[in-house]
Amino acid sequence: MSTGTSLSLDELIRLRAAARGLELSARRRALSVQAGGYLSAYRGRGLEFDEVRAYQSSDDARSIDWRVTARRGQAYTKLFREERERPVLLLVDLQPGMYFGSREQFKFVLAGRLAALLAWAAARSGDRLGGIVSGAAGHREIHPAARETGVLSLLRSLVQLQPAAPGEQNPGRLDQALKRMVRLALPGSLVVVLSDFREVGDAADKHFAALARHTDIIGAFLFDPLEAEPPPPGHYRLGINGNSLSLDTGQRRTAKHWQRQFQDHREAVLGLCRRHGAHFMEAATADAPLRSLQRGLARRGRYA
Repeated sequence: MSTGTSLSLDELIRLRAAARGLELSARRRALSVQAGGYLSAYRGRGLEFDEVRAYQSSDDARSIDWRVTARRGQAYTKLFREERERPVLLLVDLQPGMYFGSREQFKFVLAGRLAALLAWAAARSGDRLGGIVSGAAGHREIHPAARETGVLSLLRSLVQLQPAAPGEQNPGRLDQALKRMVRLALPGSLVVVLSDFREVGDAADKHFAALARHTDIIGAFLFDPLEAEPPPPGHYRLGINGNSLSLDTGQRRTAKHWQRQFQDHREAVLGLCRRHGAHFMEAATADAPLRSLQRGLARRGRYA
């Protein structure tokens, strides 16, 4: 029986059936869902050389094969075809700061369920699946593998590295995982970052820029409704590990500050994605993971 407070391998494996509601297809140069049409032009990445033919006026001059042209005395162009399979890489944030939730599921549970759905969808599309799971014990890399091999390696890592208790947030920790992703991601890969982005640091822009040069990126911003809106008016004591504070949400100023902090953080994540042409989506712990993906992956403006 699934709960919202932990990840089990049985549950993540059972999500294979639900993932039929998603489709990840590199061969059609599209990432689409049944509920909408999120399309991502891969800008020529993820292609492999096929053959050469005589250059035509409509061809891209950048594809001219100069060695063949010199040998044959007339212009020839290279033809490419899309790779049969595309690496899909998931960066899943399971740091102790994700051990929070007031509705349905903790944020790290939502991250794990979203990752499982995407992993099964990638396997079903014939894509290779890999990624990085970032937890309190460190970062675990899963090199892209086809079919169930890559999926099961990822799912086991999600279960093994899930946080056992809440903990302090450490800005910059997600940067370390992004740096590893830069090394892991091959040109033409699809990279999905599943996180609340609370632990990004000064190097996040640099790593996003490096990834954007040769991969497509989806930034999945995860949050709990209680982060966006304060609890009903009253006196509350909040905190962890003996570090707590008293809060009176009955004060208008306190409620406004609470909402502004969340909006500022959301705008920062959105800005990070926009600066690097990444698709931004968001998912709340109160929502069903599959529906969040169907809604979030749908095409949204020029940053999709």
